[in-house]
Amino acid sequence: MKGVIPLAYKSIIALGRQYGSGGREIGEKLARMMDVPFYDRELIALAAQKSGIAPETYASVDETATNSLLYALSTGAFMFSSHFTSSVELPMNDKLYILQNKIINEITEKEGSCVIVGRCADYILRNNPDCVSVFIYAPMEQRIERIKKKDGIPADAAESKIVKTDKRRANYYNFYTNREWGNVSNYELAISSYPLGSEKTAKMILEYVKCREQVKSD
Repeated sequence: MKGVIPLAYKSIIALGRQYGSGGREIGEKLARMMDVPFYDRELIALAAQKSGIAPETYASVDETATNSLLYALSTGAFMFSSHFTSSVELPMNDKLYILQNKIINEITEKEGSCVIVGRCADYILRNNPDCVSVFIYAPMEQRIERIKKKDGIPADAAESKIVKTDKRRANYYNFYTNREWGNVSNYELAISSYPLGSEKTAKMILEYVKCREQVKSD
């Protein structure tokens, strides 16, 4: 494939992102540059296949957290290190998280190198030496402009959507990982997509991965 940079070692990119930063687009470009599988909403389809539950049902709760602690106390369900045991039915959010956790581990074992967007992948793979955790961010002004163009909405509506989406992602990440979403200390690499744009930001991440691999070989 033209433009592909062959990598000597297995590299799994777990990519977190602010809404409107272009994280998904950057992930797609990076996956093409590396010639590896890309997973974002694809994880919902895989979860649906495994469970027999409609993709639309999972999509409605994707990257959202229930108040599972209160739910557990009221129903007799208990959580142990992000694994749930219960004599009752779990909320759909928790079912999806557990299933995606399993799928992420399975695909990284099977596929080797890949790019995974969101879904707490950096936390799920925190003990995997091949995982490179990345967080993509950008100034609010640039994110507003991006969402304005993408959705065809005014600036105030775009900003409101950004704030709500970031809050939802943060609640999801913080709940299931007990970490702070967007805190740079939780990621190996944090990079702004502005002013470079998606293509050059993807290239910068790839350069980092290549340098990381060079360290492995030294």
